[in-house]
Amino acid sequence: MSTIRSHNGEIPGNYSNASSSADHASIAPGEIAIGVVIGRASEYFDFFVYAIASVLVFPSVFFPFESKLEGTLYAFVIFSFAFLARPFGTVIFMAIQRRFDRETKLTMALLLLGISTAGMAFLPTYLDLGFTSIVFLSLLRIGQGIALGGAWDGLPSLLALNAPQNKRGWYAMLGQLGAPVGFMIAAGLFAYLLADLTTEDFLDWGWRYPFYVAFAINVVALFARLRLVSTKEYARLLDERELDKTDVIEMAGSQGRNVIIGALAALASYALFHLVTVFPLSWISLYSMRSISDFLVIQMFGAGLMALGVIASGLIADRFGRRTTLGFLAAMIAVLSGFVPTLINGGDAGQDIFILVGFALLGLSYGQAAGAVTANFPAKYRYTGAALTSDLSWLVGAGFAPLVALGLSAHFGLAYVSLYLLSGAACSLAALSLNRALEVQN
Repeated sequence: MSTIRSHNGEIPGNYSNASSSADHASIAPGEIAIGVVIGRASEYFDFFVYAIASVLVFPSVFFPFESKLEGTLYAFVIFSFAFLARPFGTVIFMAIQRRFDRETKLTMALLLLGISTAGMAFLPTYLDLGFTSIVFLSLLRIGQGIALGGAWDGLPSLLALNAPQNKRGWYAMLGQLGAPVGFMIAAGLFAYLLADLTTEDFLDWGWRYPFYVAFAINVVALFARLRLVSTKEYARLLDERELDKTDVIEMAGSQGRNVIIGALAALASYALFHLVTVFPLSWISLYSMRSISDFLVIQMFGAGLMALGVIASGLIADRFGRRTTLGFLAAMIAVLSGFVPTLINGGDAGQDIFILVGFALLGLSYGQAAGAVTANFPAKYRYTGAALTSDLSWLVGAGFAPLVALGLSAHFGLAYVSLYLLSGAACSLAALSLNRALEVQN
Protein backbone atom coordinates (compact mmCIF):
# COMPACT_ATOMS: atom_id res chain seq x y z
CA MET A 1 0.00 0.00 0.00
CA SER A 2 1.49 3.34 -0.95
CA THR A 3 1.62 6.23 1.49
CA ILE A 4 1.65 9.91 0.58
CA ARG A 5 3.88 12.02 2.79
CA SER A 6 4.42 15.72 3.14
CA HIS A 7 7.82 17.39 2.90
CA ASN A 8 8.46 16.81 6.61
CA GLY A 9 7.73 13.09 6.51
CA GLU A 10 4.24 13.19 7.99
CA ILE A 11 1.13 11.65 6.55
CA PRO A 12 -1.07 14.61 5.74
CA GLY A 13 -4.32 12.66 5.64
CA ASN A 14 -7.06 13.15 3.08
CA TYR A 15 -6.63 16.62 1.62
CA SER A 16 -8.27 16.01 -1.70
CA ASN A 17 -11.17 18.21 -0.67
CA ALA A 18 -9.00 21.15 0.38
CA SER A 19 -9.99 23.39 -2.45
CA SER A 20 -13.61 22.41 -2.02
CA SER A 21 -13.56 23.46 1.61
CA ALA A 22 -11.87 26.72 0.82
CA ASP A 23 -14.35 27.50 -1.91
CA HIS A 24 -17.56 26.60 -0.11
CA ALA A 25 -17.00 27.33 3.58
CA SER A 26 -16.92 30.76 5.12
CA ILE A 27 -15.22 29.67 8.37
CA ALA A 28 -11.56 30.65 8.20
CA PRO A 29 -8.84 28.75 10.10
CA GLY A 30 -8.33 31.79 12.32
CA GLU A 31 -11.97 31.73 13.40
CA ILE A 32 -11.78 28.01 14.16
CA ALA A 33 -8.59 28.70 16.13
CA ILE A 34 -10.39 31.18 18.39
CA GLY A 35 -13.03 28.58 19.21
CA VAL A 36 -10.34 25.99 19.91
CA VAL A 37 -8.33 28.26 22.26
CA ILE A 38 -11.38 29.46 24.19
CA GLY A 39 -12.76 25.95 24.55
CA ARG A 40 -9.52 24.38 25.69
CA ALA A 41 -8.67 27.24 28.09
CA SER A 42 -11.99 26.79 29.89
CA GLU A 43 -11.47 23.03 30.20
CA TYR A 44 -7.93 23.44 31.50
CA PHE A 45 -9.05 26.09 33.99
CA ASP A 46 -11.51 23.58 35.51
CA PHE A 47 -8.76 20.98 35.43
CA PHE A 48 -6.19 23.12 37.28
CA VAL A 49 -8.62 24.54 39.82
CA TYR A 50 -9.27 20.99 40.95
CA ALA A 51 -5.59 20.02 40.75
CA ILE A 52 -4.40 22.93 42.89
CA ALA A 53 -7.20 22.39 45.40
CA SER A 54 -6.14 18.73 45.64
CA VAL A 55 -2.88 19.94 47.14
CA LEU A 56 -3.86 23.03 49.09
CA VAL A 57 -7.40 22.31 50.27
CA PHE A 58 -8.69 18.77 50.06
CA PRO A 59 -6.19 17.10 52.44
CA SER A 60 -7.35 19.43 55.24
CA VAL A 61 -11.03 19.71 54.29
CA PHE A 62 -11.86 16.13 53.29
CA PHE A 63 -9.10 14.05 54.93
CA PRO A 64 -8.44 15.76 58.30
CA PHE A 65 -8.20 12.32 59.95
CA GLU A 66 -4.93 11.58 58.10
CA SER A 67 -1.49 13.14 58.05
CA LYS A 68 -0.97 15.82 55.44
CA LEU A 69 1.02 13.41 53.24
CA GLU A 70 -1.58 10.65 53.40
CA GLY A 71 -4.38 13.16 52.91
CA THR A 72 -2.67 14.49 49.77
CA LEU A 73 -2.20 10.97 48.43
CA TYR A 74 -5.89 10.24 49.00
CA ALA A 75 -6.77 13.48 47.20
CA PHE A 76 -4.57 12.40 44.28
CA VAL A 77 -6.42 9.05 44.13
CA ILE A 78 -9.67 10.96 43.60
CA PHE A 79 -7.80 13.23 41.16
CA SER A 80 -7.15 10.18 38.96
CA PHE A 81 -10.86 9.30 38.77
CA ALA A 82 -11.47 11.86 36.02
CA PHE A 83 -8.86 10.24 33.78
CA LEU A 84 -10.39 6.81 34.33
CA ALA A 85 -13.86 8.19 33.52
CA ARG A 86 -12.82 10.23 30.49
CA PRO A 87 -12.82 7.41 27.88
CA PHE A 88 -16.29 6.37 29.08
CA GLY A 89 -17.41 9.96 28.61
CA THR A 90 -16.15 9.90 25.04
CA VAL A 91 -18.11 6.73 24.26
CA ILE A 92 -21.28 7.94 26.02
CA PHE A 93 -21.32 11.32 24.33
CA MET A 94 -20.51 9.87 20.93
CA ALA A 95 -23.71 7.86 21.36
CA ILE A 96 -25.57 11.03 22.31
CA GLN A 97 -24.27 12.71 19.18
CA ARG A 98 -25.47 9.81 17.04
CA ARG A 99 -28.92 10.01 18.68
CA PHE A 100 -29.25 13.79 18.57
CA ASP A 101 -26.61 16.16 17.14
CA ARG A 102 -23.27 17.83 17.84
CA GLU A 103 -24.81 20.88 19.50
CA THR A 104 -26.77 18.75 21.99
CA LYS A 105 -23.70 16.69 22.79
CA LEU A 106 -21.46 19.71 23.39
CA THR A 107 -24.08 21.58 25.41
CA MET A 108 -24.73 18.59 27.67
CA ALA A 109 -20.99 17.93 28.13
CA LEU A 110 -20.09 21.49 29.05
CA LEU A 111 -23.08 21.86 31.35
CA LEU A 112 -22.04 18.65 33.10
CA LEU A 113 -18.48 19.98 33.36
CA GLY A 114 -19.67 23.30 34.79
CA ILE A 115 -22.10 21.69 37.23
CA SER A 116 -19.51 19.15 38.39
CA THR A 117 -16.91 21.85 38.95
CA ALA A 118 -19.21 24.44 40.53
CA GLY A 119 -20.81 21.71 42.63
CA MET A 120 -17.53 21.29 44.47
CA ALA A 121 -17.89 24.83 45.76
CA PHE A 122 -21.01 23.74 47.67
CA LEU A 123 -19.65 20.51 49.09
CA PRO A 124 -19.90 20.00 52.84
CA THR A 125 -16.62 19.16 54.50
CA TYR A 126 -15.70 15.95 56.28
CA LEU A 127 -16.42 17.61 59.61
CA ASP A 128 -19.93 18.40 58.38
CA LEU A 129 -20.90 15.16 56.64
CA GLY A 130 -18.21 12.61 57.32
CA PHE A 131 -17.27 10.04 54.69
CA THR A 132 -20.29 10.99 52.58
CA SER A 133 -18.53 14.25 51.66
CA ILE A 134 -15.69 12.23 50.15
CA VAL A 135 -18.19 10.18 48.14
CA PHE A 136 -19.75 13.38 46.78
CA LEU A 137 -16.32 14.75 45.88
CA SER A 138 -15.50 11.51 44.05
CA LEU A 139 -18.78 11.56 42.12
CA LEU A 140 -18.26 15.16 41.02
CA ARG A 141 -14.71 14.34 39.95
CA ILE A 142 -16.01 11.43 37.88
CA GLY A 143 -18.56 13.84 36.40
CA GLN A 144 -15.70 16.12 35.35
CA GLY A 145 -13.97 13.24 33.59
CA ILE A 146 -17.09 12.10 31.75
CA ALA A 147 -17.77 15.69 30.69
CA LEU A 148 -14.22 16.22 29.42
CA GLY A 149 -14.56 13.09 27.31
CA GLY A 150 -17.80 14.43 25.88
CA ALA A 151 -16.47 17.93 25.25
CA TRP A 152 -14.54 16.80 22.16
CA ASP A 153 -15.94 18.88 19.29
CA GLY A 154 -13.61 17.98 16.42
CA LEU A 155 -12.39 21.57 16.10
CA PRO A 156 -8.66 20.74 16.53
CA SER A 157 -8.77 18.08 13.80
CA LEU A 158 -10.79 20.36 11.56
CA LEU A 159 -8.34 23.18 12.21
CA ALA A 160 -5.34 21.01 11.27
CA LEU A 161 -7.00 19.75 8.09
CA ASN A 162 -8.31 23.15 7.04
CA ALA A 163 -5.00 24.95 7.61
CA PRO A 164 -2.45 25.64 4.87
CA GLN A 165 -0.29 22.57 4.38
CA ASN A 166 2.96 24.33 5.33
CA LYS A 167 1.44 25.70 8.55
CA ARG A 168 -0.18 22.62 10.07
CA GLY A 169 2.28 22.56 12.97
CA TRP A 170 1.41 26.18 13.68
CA TYR A 171 -2.33 25.55 13.73
CA ALA A 172 -1.93 22.26 15.64
CA MET A 173 -0.38 24.12 18.57
CA LEU A 174 -3.20 26.65 18.97
CA GLY A 175 -5.47 24.36 20.96
CA GLN A 176 -2.58 23.52 23.29
CA LEU A 177 -2.34 27.17 24.32
CA GLY A 178 -5.37 26.50 26.50
CA ALA A 179 -3.17 24.67 29.02
CA PRO A 180 -0.85 27.55 30.05
CA VAL A 181 -3.71 30.06 29.85
CA GLY A 182 -5.92 27.91 32.08
CA PHE A 183 -3.10 27.29 34.54
CA MET A 184 -2.14 30.96 34.84
CA ILE A 185 -5.72 32.00 35.61
CA ALA A 186 -6.25 29.18 38.13
CA ALA A 187 -2.87 29.65 39.83
CA GLY A 188 -3.36 33.42 39.90
CA LEU A 189 -6.70 33.08 41.68
CA PHE A 190 -5.31 30.73 44.32
CA ALA A 191 -2.16 32.85 44.80
CA TYR A 192 -4.30 35.93 45.37
CA LEU A 193 -6.60 34.16 47.83
CA LEU A 194 -3.69 32.68 49.78
CA ALA A 195 -1.94 36.04 50.02
CA ASP A 196 -5.09 38.00 50.93
CA LEU A 197 -6.85 35.63 53.35
CA THR A 198 -5.93 34.00 56.61
CA THR A 199 -5.43 30.24 56.51
CA GLU A 200 -8.68 29.77 58.41
CA ASP A 201 -10.70 31.90 55.98
CA PHE A 202 -9.08 30.27 52.96
CA LEU A 203 -9.92 26.74 54.16
CA ASP A 204 -13.38 27.80 55.33
CA TRP A 205 -14.70 29.61 52.26
CA GLY A 206 -11.95 31.19 50.15
CA TRP A 207 -11.04 28.01 48.26
CA ARG A 208 -14.60 27.74 46.94
CA TYR A 209 -14.41 30.95 44.91
CA PRO A 210 -12.36 29.54 41.96
CA PHE A 211 -14.95 26.79 41.54
CA TYR A 212 -17.70 29.43 41.19
CA VAL A 213 -15.61 31.24 38.58
CA ALA A 214 -15.20 27.99 36.63
CA PHE A 215 -18.91 27.77 35.98
CA ALA A 216 -19.03 31.32 34.57
CA ILE A 217 -16.06 30.61 32.31
CA ASN A 218 -17.70 27.43 31.05
CA VAL A 219 -20.86 29.33 30.09
CA VAL A 220 -18.80 31.83 28.05
CA ALA A 221 -16.85 28.99 26.40
CA LEU A 222 -20.06 27.13 25.61
CA PHE A 223 -21.51 30.01 23.63
CA ALA A 224 -18.19 30.67 21.88
CA ARG A 225 -17.96 27.06 20.72
CA LEU A 226 -21.63 26.68 19.85
CA ARG A 227 -21.28 29.73 17.63
CA LEU A 228 -19.06 27.60 15.39
CA VAL A 229 -20.42 24.11 15.98
CA SER A 230 -24.01 25.08 15.23
CA THR A 231 -23.30 26.73 11.88
CA LYS A 232 -24.03 25.05 8.56
CA GLU A 233 -20.51 25.93 7.40
CA TYR A 234 -18.98 23.97 10.28
CA ALA A 235 -21.19 20.97 9.58
CA ARG A 236 -20.28 21.10 5.88
CA LEU A 237 -16.57 21.28 6.66
CA LEU A 238 -16.83 18.26 8.96
CA ASP A 239 -18.77 16.34 6.32
CA GLU A 240 -16.33 17.24 3.52
CA ARG A 241 -13.42 16.13 5.69
CA GLU A 242 -15.38 13.04 6.70
CA LEU A 243 -14.87 14.12 10.34
CA ASP A 244 -17.77 12.39 12.01
CA LYS A 245 -18.23 10.02 14.92
CA THR A 246 -17.41 6.38 14.26
CA ASP A 247 -18.49 3.30 16.16
CA VAL A 248 -15.85 2.86 18.86
CA ILE A 249 -15.71 -0.93 18.56
CA GLU A 250 -15.26 -0.71 14.80
CA MET A 251 -12.57 1.91 15.18
CA ALA A 252 -10.71 -0.04 17.88
CA GLY A 253 -10.65 -3.11 15.65
CA SER A 254 -9.46 -1.18 12.63
CA GLN A 255 -7.29 1.52 14.18
CA GLY A 256 -6.32 0.16 17.62
CA ARG A 257 -2.63 0.20 16.71
CA ASN A 258 -2.75 3.87 15.74
CA VAL A 259 -4.58 4.75 18.96
CA ILE A 260 -1.95 3.03 21.11
CA ILE A 261 1.02 4.41 19.19
CA GLY A 262 -0.52 7.89 19.19
CA ALA A 263 -1.05 7.81 22.95
CA LEU A 264 2.45 6.54 23.71
CA ALA A 265 4.12 8.95 21.29
CA ALA A 266 3.09 11.89 23.49
CA LEU A 267 3.75 10.13 26.81
CA ALA A 268 6.88 12.14 27.69
CA SER A 269 4.95 15.38 27.39
CA TYR A 270 1.96 14.14 29.39
CA ALA A 271 4.18 12.71 32.14
CA LEU A 272 6.06 16.02 32.43
CA PHE A 273 2.73 17.88 32.50
CA HIS A 274 1.93 17.03 36.12
CA LEU A 275 5.53 16.85 37.25
CA VAL A 276 5.91 20.61 36.78
CA THR A 277 2.38 21.64 37.80
CA VAL A 278 0.81 19.47 40.52
CA PHE A 279 3.66 17.37 41.93
CA PRO A 280 6.12 20.19 42.81
CA LEU A 281 3.30 22.14 44.46
CA SER A 282 2.58 19.14 46.67
CA TRP A 283 6.27 18.68 47.44
CA ILE A 284 6.71 22.33 48.42
CA SER A 285 3.55 22.22 50.52
CA LEU A 286 4.78 19.19 52.44
CA TYR A 287 8.54 19.58 52.68
CA SER A 288 9.45 23.23 52.22
CA MET A 289 9.02 26.46 54.17
CA ARG A 290 8.47 28.47 50.97
CA SER A 291 5.42 30.64 50.62
CA ILE A 292 2.87 28.72 48.56
CA SER A 293 1.50 31.90 46.99
CA ASP A 294 5.03 32.93 45.94
CA PHE A 295 5.66 29.48 44.49
CA LEU A 296 2.43 29.69 42.51
CA VAL A 297 3.69 32.97 41.04
CA ILE A 298 6.89 31.18 39.92
CA GLN A 299 4.72 28.52 38.31
CA MET A 300 2.73 31.26 36.57
CA PHE A 301 5.98 32.59 35.09
CA GLY A 302 6.73 29.02 34.02
CA ALA A 303 3.31 28.81 32.37
CA GLY A 304 4.19 31.99 30.48
CA LEU A 305 7.31 30.25 29.19
CA MET A 306 5.15 27.27 28.32
CA ALA A 307 2.88 29.49 26.23
CA LEU A 308 5.91 30.85 24.36
CA GLY A 309 7.15 27.28 23.91
CA VAL A 310 3.80 26.16 22.51
CA ILE A 311 3.91 29.01 19.98
CA ALA A 312 7.53 28.27 19.07
CA SER A 313 6.68 24.58 18.62
CA GLY A 314 4.43 25.47 15.69
CA LEU A 315 7.28 27.19 13.86
CA ILE A 316 9.76 24.43 14.71
CA ALA A 317 7.38 21.63 13.70
CA ASP A 318 6.61 23.25 10.34
CA ARG A 319 10.35 23.46 9.72
CA PHE A 320 11.46 20.02 10.91
CA GLY A 321 8.26 17.95 11.18
CA ARG A 322 6.08 17.24 14.18
CA ARG A 323 7.41 13.75 14.82
CA THR A 324 11.02 14.89 14.66
CA THR A 325 10.17 17.71 17.06
CA LEU A 326 8.45 15.35 19.50
CA GLY A 327 11.34 12.89 19.35
CA PHE A 328 13.99 15.52 20.05
CA LEU A 329 12.01 16.96 22.95
CA ALA A 330 11.37 13.51 24.42
CA ALA A 331 15.16 13.13 24.51
CA MET A 332 15.48 16.53 26.23
CA ILE A 333 12.86 15.50 28.79
CA ALA A 334 14.91 12.35 29.42
CA VAL A 335 17.93 14.56 30.11
CA LEU A 336 15.91 16.74 32.49
CA SER A 337 14.74 13.64 34.37
CA GLY A 338 18.29 13.04 35.54
CA PHE A 339 18.37 16.40 37.33
CA VAL A 340 15.06 16.12 39.19
CA PRO A 341 16.50 15.19 42.64
CA THR A 342 19.29 17.77 42.44
CA LEU A 343 17.02 20.64 41.44
CA ILE A 344 14.08 19.94 43.74
CA ASN A 345 16.45 19.45 46.66
CA GLY A 346 18.46 22.49 45.55
CA GLY A 347 16.59 25.11 47.55
CA ASP A 348 14.60 27.95 46.07
CA ALA A 349 17.00 28.48 43.16
CA GLY A 350 17.07 24.81 42.16
CA GLN A 351 13.31 24.50 42.41
CA ASP A 352 12.81 27.62 40.31
CA ILE A 353 15.17 26.30 37.63
CA PHE A 354 13.28 23.01 37.53
CA ILE A 355 9.95 24.80 37.20
CA LEU A 356 11.06 27.23 34.50
CA VAL A 357 13.05 24.73 32.42
CA GLY A 358 10.37 22.08 32.86
CA PHE A 359 7.58 24.40 31.74
CA ALA A 360 9.62 25.56 28.74
CA LEU A 361 10.24 21.96 27.61
CA LEU A 362 6.61 21.15 28.28
CA GLY A 363 5.45 23.96 26.01
CA LEU A 364 7.72 22.89 23.17
CA SER A 365 6.65 19.25 23.39
CA TYR A 366 3.01 19.64 24.40
CA GLY A 367 2.45 22.10 21.58
CA GLN A 368 2.69 19.25 19.07
CA ALA A 369 1.58 16.35 21.27
CA ALA A 370 -1.98 16.31 19.93
CA GLY A 371 -1.48 15.82 16.22
CA ALA A 372 1.76 14.13 15.25
CA VAL A 373 0.51 10.56 14.99
CA THR A 374 -3.25 11.07 14.74
CA ALA A 375 -2.52 12.15 11.15
CA ASN A 376 -2.22 8.41 10.51
CA PHE A 377 -5.96 7.94 10.97
CA PRO A 378 -7.97 7.74 7.75
CA ALA A 379 -10.46 10.58 7.57
CA LYS A 380 -13.31 8.27 8.55
CA TYR A 381 -11.71 7.52 11.92
CA ARG A 382 -9.97 10.81 12.69
CA TYR A 383 -12.80 12.40 14.73
CA THR A 384 -13.23 9.48 17.15
CA GLY A 385 -9.60 8.36 16.93
CA ALA A 386 -8.23 11.75 17.99
CA ALA A 387 -10.59 11.83 20.99
CA LEU A 388 -9.68 8.33 22.20
CA THR A 389 -5.97 8.88 21.60
CA SER A 390 -6.11 11.96 23.81
CA ASP A 391 -8.07 10.07 26.49
CA LEU A 392 -5.53 7.27 26.55
CA SER A 393 -2.57 9.68 26.64
CA TRP A 394 -4.01 11.48 29.65
CA LEU A 395 -4.82 8.22 31.43
CA VAL A 396 -1.47 6.50 30.90
CA GLY A 397 0.81 9.53 31.02
CA ALA A 398 -0.79 11.98 33.41
CA GLY A 399 -3.71 10.52 35.34
CA PHE A 400 -1.66 8.87 38.06
CA ALA A 401 1.47 11.04 37.79
CA PRO A 402 0.92 13.16 40.94
CA LEU A 403 -0.01 10.10 43.02
CA VAL A 404 2.89 7.99 41.79
CA ALA A 405 5.47 10.80 41.93
CA LEU A 406 4.55 11.93 45.44
CA GLY A 407 4.15 8.40 46.78
CA LEU A 408 7.48 7.22 45.39
CA SER A 409 9.41 10.34 46.37
CA ALA A 410 7.98 10.44 49.90
CA HIS A 411 8.76 6.80 50.63
CA PHE A 412 11.79 6.04 48.45
CA GLY A 413 13.32 9.33 47.32
CA LEU A 414 13.18 11.75 44.40
CA ALA A 415 15.32 9.47 42.23
CA TYR A 416 12.18 7.45 41.54
CA VAL A 417 10.52 10.54 40.09
CA SER A 418 13.44 10.67 37.67
CA LEU A 419 12.78 7.06 36.67
CA TYR A 420 9.09 7.78 36.18
CA LEU A 421 9.78 10.72 33.88
CA LEU A 422 12.52 8.80 32.06
CA SER A 423 10.13 5.91 31.40
CA GLY A 424 7.68 8.32 29.76
CA ALA A 425 10.42 9.70 27.51
CA ALA A 426 11.55 6.19 26.58
CA CYS A 427 7.98 5.16 25.66
CA SER A 428 7.62 8.24 23.45
CA LEU A 429 10.84 7.55 21.61
CA ALA A 430 9.93 3.88 21.14
CA ALA A 431 6.44 4.72 19.83
CA LEU A 432 7.75 7.35 17.43
CA SER A 433 10.36 4.91 16.13
CA LEU A 434 7.76 2.18 15.71
CA ASN A 435 5.45 4.54 13.91
CA ARG A 436 8.18 5.56 11.48
CA ALA A 437 9.08 1.91 10.86
CA LEU A 438 5.46 1.03 10.13
CA GLU A 439 5.20 3.91 7.66
CA VAL A 440 8.27 2.70 5.82
CA GLN A 441 6.80 -0.82 5.61
CA ASN A 442 3.59 0.61 4.15
